[in-house]
Amino acid sequence: MEYAGERNRENPATGTQGQTGDGSRLIVTEPAGPEEKGLRTDVFLAARLDCTRSAVQHDIQEGRVTRQGKPAKANTKVKEGDVFQVLVPPPVDLAAKPENIPLDILYEDEDVIVVNKPRGMVVHPAAGNPDGTLVNALLYHCRDLSGINGVIRPGIVHRLDKDTSGVMICAKNDLAHQSLAEQIQKKEAKRTYLAIVRGNVKEDHGHIETQLDRDPRDRKKMAVVPSGGRWAATDYEVLERYGKFTVVRCRLLTGRTHQIRVHMTYIGHPLVGDPKYAPQKTCFSISGQALHSEQLTFRHPRTGEWMTFTAPVPADMQTILTRLRNGQFH
Repeated sequence: MEYAGERNRENPATGTQGQTGDGSRLIVTEPAGPEEKGLRTDVFLAARLDCTRSAVQHDIQEGRVTRQGKPAKANTKVKEGDVFQVLVPPPVDLAAKPENIPLDILYEDEDVIVVNKPRGMVVHPAAGNPDGTLVNALLYHCRDLSGINGVIRPGIVHRLDKDTSGVMICAKNDLAHQSLAEQIQKKEAKRTYLAIVRGNVKEDHGHIETQLDRDPRDRKKMAVVPSGGRWAATDYEVLERYGKFTVVRCRLLTGRTHQIRVHMTYIGHPLVGDPKYAPQKTCFSISGQALHSEQLTFRHPRTGEWMTFTAPVPADMQTILTRLRNGQFH
C-alpha cells in the first residue's frame, strides 16, 4: 500500500528508512515524545507517516507494524519512548481492471446487483490476487459501480471469504452503497449462512458473543481475545445432526473477518474443510470451508421495498449433505 503524502517521508519526525531485498521499505519511527503519550497507535502512526488511519490499520492487520519488535495493535496506547517499525511494500497499480468473467446474477437494476459468488473466487484484488476477482468481473459487466471503497473495491458493500460461496449484494452508486452499509451497520439487513461443522452441536439454538482480533501467533488468522478486539455476535440454529457432523444455519449480527469460522471453532465445532481453523482431513472432498451465504434480506436503497434473495447450495456442499443424509460417512 502506498501512503499519501509521499513527499513528506523525508521529514525527520518520521524516522529512518531502509530498503529490503524485495523492494519494500522499512520505516523506523523516532521515539514517541511526552506529548504523544496516550495516543492510539493508529492515530500516532497516521500523524507520523502522513497517511490515513485506515491505511495504518490495514498494515497492522497485515502484520507489517511492530512496536519494540512485537506485533502492534491499532488501539494500544502509545507510551513515551515507543519506537515503531513499519514495513511498506513496493507500490503497485491498485486500480482493478475489467475482465470478462461469467457472473451468476440473481438480480440487477440501476442501483444494485445481487450475485451468487462461487467458491474459490476472491472478492477484490489484493496481494497475491491481482485479477480474476469478483470486482474485475463486475467492472466488465456494469458500466458504473459505487466509488466509496476506492479503485480497488468499487461497489463492494460487504465481503465473503474466497472459499465461501453464496449471495452478495454490490452497489452501483454511492447513494445505494451508503444505504446498504447503514442497513448492515444497524442490523436491519439480515444475512444467513449454511454451514457444516464437526461434532454434535447439542443445543438447538445458540448465541455467540466475543471480541475478535488478529491472532498474535498468526496474523493471517483471527482469534477470540479477552479484550482489545472488535465486538462480534453470531446466532445459530441446528438444522440436522449426524453424530460426528452437524448442519447449522448462522445469522450474522456483526460482520467481522472470518466471524462464523472463528465463532464455531471457539465453541468446539469448526467448519468442515476449513483450511485455517480446522485443517484436519475428513471423509469429504471440498475445497475450502463448508460455508455458504444462503440468504440476504435488505431494503432497496431507492424504493424502500424489502427484498430477499437466496442462493442455491453449491454442488460440493450438496454432495456432502446427500452423503450425510444417506449415512455415507465415517
